[in-house]
Amino acid sequence: MWRAVLAMSAGRTAIADDATAEAFARLFAHRERVREPVPWVFRMAFRLAGQELQRDRTFAPEDSAHAAVEDASALHSDLTAALRRLSPDQRVVVFLHYHADLPIAEVARLVGSPTATVKVRLHRARHALRHSLEEVAAHGA
Repeated sequence: MWRAVLAMSAGRTAIADDATAEAFARLFAHRERVREPVPWVFRMAFRLAGQELQRDRTFAPEDSAHAAVEDASALHSDLTAALRRLSPDQRVVVFLHYHADLPIAEVARLVGSPTATVKVRLHRARHALRHSLEEVAAHGA
């Protein structure tokens, strides 16, 4: 789950750490009322990370979104930059479906969205990634 939140937050480890820890703390506090803990804690972590990203967008300079710590060995820098241009919702479904190799129905269950919404997010994310990477290739050639 931490890695999915890290992907959603574009590599911002502090947000992933805080959102994941807080989501588990809230799960513990509400454990008697939660019927399905896995999707519940995923949705809570995504919600908390989204709130933090929104706060950063409101109070921080635009460059702070790109101040995340990168794992240079994991992804090519052009791909990392293209992924950062996606919305957090698009990044998380791309991560869960393509990196974590989860079926779309499971991604939908974890993020708390209908399957059709996940399919649309994946479609738009692939289109945006293709456009970004083609742009990089055209300027680099």
